[in-house]
Amino acid sequence: MYKVLIVDDEQSVRYSFKKLLGTSNYELIEASNAETALATFNREKPNLVILDIEMPGKDGIQVLKELKEISPLTPVIIITAYGSGDRVIKAMKYGAYEYVEKPFDIPRLISIIDEALKATQHSSGNIVDPKAISKEKVKPNDEVIVGESSAIKEVFKLIGRVAASDASILIVGESGTGKELVAKAIHRYSDRLGKPFIAINCAAIPEALLESELFGYEKGAFTGAERQKLGKFEEANGGTLFLDEVGDMGLSLQSKLLRVLQEGTFERLGSSKNIKVDVRIVAATNRNLENDIVRKAFREDLYYRLKVVTITLPPLRMRKDDIPLLTQHFMLKHSKENRADRLVVHPEALSKMREYSWPGNIRELENVVKRAIILTKGNVINPDLLFEGIEKPSSHSPIGHDRLSNYLSETTSLSEGNVYKLVVDEVERDLIKWALDKTSWNQAQAAKILGISRVMIHERIEKYELKQ
Repeated sequence: MYKVLIVDDEQSVRYSFKKLLGTSNYELIEASNAETALATFNREKPNLVILDIEMPGKDGIQVLKELKEISPLTPVIIITAYGSGDRVIKAMKYGAYEYVEKPFDIPRLISIIDEALKATQHSSGNIVDPKAISKEKVKPNDEVIVGESSAIKEVFKLIGRVAASDASILIVGESGTGKELVAKAIHRYSDRLGKPFIAINCAAIPEALLESELFGYEKGAFTGAERQKLGKFEEANGGTLFLDEVGDMGLSLQSKLLRVLQEGTFERLGSSKNIKVDVRIVAATNRNLENDIVRKAFREDLYYRLKVVTITLPPLRMRKDDIPLLTQHFMLKHSKENRADRLVVHPEALSKMREYSWPGNIRELENVVKRAIILTKGNVINPDLLFEGIEKPSSHSPIGHDRLSNYLSETTSLSEGNVYKLVVDEVERDLIKWALDKTSWNQAQAAKILGISRVMIHERIEKYELKQ
C-alpha cells in the first residue's frame, strides 16, 4: 500500500483526491497548509506528495524545496490552477516530479501518480541535493519566455530539469522561435548565475574570423593582430557560452570545438599554450543536423557531444493559444517607448492573428505588433492596419499536385526521357524563388531556409535567370 500526502488549502480538492485514490492501494493523508504538511511529512514519511502551489503562508515552491531537503527521493507532484513559466521552471528545478494544472485530466493524473510511485521503487545511488537559490538575482527587465500553452510549458519543464546540471544542451527550432531566450533561461536558473553568459552567432561571422572570436589570439598571430585578444571561451569561463546557428560552423572549426568539449582546453591563435576553461555549452540551430551528418557537413561525434539534452522549440503555429499573451507582452514592451500606453487590439485582429501561419514565428509577431503601434492613429489596432505589415503568400508558391498536372498538360517541350528533368527543374525553380521572396532576396537567409549553400543559391539564380 502506498502512503500519499495531499497538501491543499481547499477542502474540496482534498476530498476529490480521496474519492479518486480511495482504494485499497492507497492510504491518503491530508494537510491544509505548509506547516502541517512539513510536520506530517516528517511523521508519516509518505511515498508521494501531491502539493498545491497556492497556499496561505509559505507557497508550494518553498514547501517543495524543504521537502526535497528532507527526502530528495520522495516524488512531489505540483498542482495549480495557474502556472506561469517562472513557476514551472522553478518547480522542475527544485525537483518536482511533474507539474499538473487544474482542472485535471483524470486519466493523465492517475498515470503520473502511478509512474511516480513506481519510480520510487527503482531509485538508487547517491543523490545530490539541488542547491536552492537563497536570493533571486533576476532583474525586472530580464527577457522572459512568454506563454501558457501546453507546448511551451513542456519547454519550461525541460529548462527546469536541465538548468542545474553542466550537461551540454542543443536547442533546435525554426528561426524566430526564441532559442536565445531559452539559452538565457537555462543560464539564469543554473548555478552559474552571476557568471558570464556569452552569445555568438556562428552564421554571422566568416569562418576565418569565427575561430579567432571563439579562441582569441596572441599579438602578432596574423596581420593586424596588434595586441592579445581573449576569445569567447575565456570570456565565458565559469559561465555559459551560447553558440547560435552552430550548424553553420565549418568542419575544421567543428574539430576544435569538439576538443574543447572533450578536454576543456584550447590554444589561442599564435600560441601553443593550453588554456583550461570551465564553460557550459548551449548550442542552437534551425538546421537538420542529422541530414548534415549524412551530407558530411557536420561531425557526428560533435553532434552527440552537443546534444546530451535536446530542447525542441515549437513554432508559433503550434502554440497559437499563446498569441494573445504574446501580443499583450509586445504591446507593453513597445507601447511605452512610443507613448501609446492605452492601445488595444481589436478582437477581429486577434482572430485573424490566430488564423495566420506566422512563418517568421515570434520575431515576426513582435515586428508586426511594433509596426502597428507606431502607425495606428487611434487607440484601437484594427485588422487592416495589423495585417498591412504581414507578407501575403507568394502567388508563385511551390508546385503542387494540381499545378503539376496543369504544367504537364500545357508544356509542349515534353518528350520521352526528359519529363523527370523538366519537372525537377520546375520544382527547384519554384522553391528557390519562394525562399528568395520570403527573405526579401537575402541569399544567405534563403539558403538557410532550404538547407543548401549560398553558392548553390547563386548558381540557381543564374541558371533560372531569376530576378527580384
